[in-house]
Amino acid sequence: MYREIKNTRYTWIASLQAFPVTERKEHDMKVCFFTLGCKVNQHETGALQQLFRQRGYTVCDDRQPADIYIVNSCTVTAVGDKKSLQWLRRAKRQNKDAVTVLTGCFPQAYPEQAAKAPADIIVGNADRTALVDRVEKYIADRQPITDILPHCAGETFENLPVASQLEGHTRAFLKVEDGCNRFCAYCVIPYARGRVRSRTTFHILDEIRQLTALGYREFVLSGINLSCYGEDTGEDLAGMVEAIARLDGVERIRLGSLEPDLITDETWQRLAKIPQLCPQFHLSLQSGCNATLKRMRRRYTAEDYAALLDKLRSWFDRPALTTDVIVGFPGETESDFAESVQFVQQCRFLKVHVFPYSIRPGTAAADFPDQISDSEKADRSHRLSEAAERVRKEVILEQNNTVEEVLLEKPDVEGRFTGYTRRYLPVNVHAPDRKQGEIVQVQLKTDCTRFGEDRWLAQVL
Repeated sequence: MYREIKNTRYTWIASLQAFPVTERKEHDMKVCFFTLGCKVNQHETGALQQLFRQRGYTVCDDRQPADIYIVNSCTVTAVGDKKSLQWLRRAKRQNKDAVTVLTGCFPQAYPEQAAKAPADIIVGNADRTALVDRVEKYIADRQPITDILPHCAGETFENLPVASQLEGHTRAFLKVEDGCNRFCAYCVIPYARGRVRSRTTFHILDEIRQLTALGYREFVLSGINLSCYGEDTGEDLAGMVEAIARLDGVERIRLGSLEPDLITDETWQRLAKIPQLCPQFHLSLQSGCNATLKRMRRRYTAEDYAALLDKLRSWFDRPALTTDVIVGFPGETESDFAESVQFVQQCRFLKVHVFPYSIRPGTAAADFPDQISDSEKADRSHRLSEAAERVRKEVILEQNNTVEEVLLEKPDVEGRFTGYTRRYLPVNVHAPDRKQGEIVQVQLKTDCTRFGEDRWLAQVL
């Protein structure tokens, strides 16, 4: 089987073998994971850890020696590819006899480059449930395995096991969608993840019931293009969230990154009526300059984006808004950059994630003229980050003395908890008579002279 990646010389070659299912067995082998990238990758790593636990392996962190090292890679930027390779080399230095595995978006999108990695097993994003079988096959015969199954039309969502068995946790990440159909000029993800595939609401509700029984109270719904949830199955985002909200034990629902032009006003208004939905939304902007957005092949203007923010601020109570912005996209002039900075400041985001443009072979923008130098991209990244941080401080200070609900997460021995408000402000709460997982009302307090601290001080009411 093969599939050629559009606009590149690379060819995907894969042959998926049928591995026998191995019965659970107890042994002392340890497996260590290194995860790069988005919340979807983090969820998938959790599910893979669960698969290994079910087969009798011990999951450890990289502070302990392991028998198996697995990199769940991200290829959104070249830096992600580099980090994956560096970690694999380090694993081999730590234990030359260990089994090393490279999986995820890097080998899926760039199989020829990934084939040079210091890994015994190289697999992509498909058929994750077979990973334990592949590892055990390699342990049995010590023959390298390269098995990258191409994405194809009609592909369905792969349901993975519940990602955690740890009681007392309060926030759970659920992958409810995979793939993207958009093909923005800079983005390799449609090649790495395939087309939109949605998890059925039935399976989502089943997992949440299991997670509430384990002590989870907040659920973060993630996807590669979450805004497209249900377009392949006939379901819809608002209906899925409404169904989750009806379950016992669900106290908070949070949405992952959203595309600003793919959710209708009707859907937003339905979402605004769900009490459990946290009013915190990450809406990908990428640029505040219309000329740059057009070259990026984004399907909205800065004016469209600003209009959506105005609507959200009318439909939701003081929503917290965050975004991503790329700087140094090919052809971005200094004037274009200044226009983008001004727009970002006007939007008054709680947080802006700034990324210098990274050339991704196989994408349209990789061949665009007027590429920007690395030094200029770094300078623009620094300037935008500074401007966004000034606005962030103003937005946060506006919350001083407000009353918020905080879900208590990690306690220390002195009764202080970390936690997040519904608007995703991080706080420290001194509540020695409370327990992890409780939701408490607090009054936010900040000392402006110590504003550089990561978390607010909050007083329980």
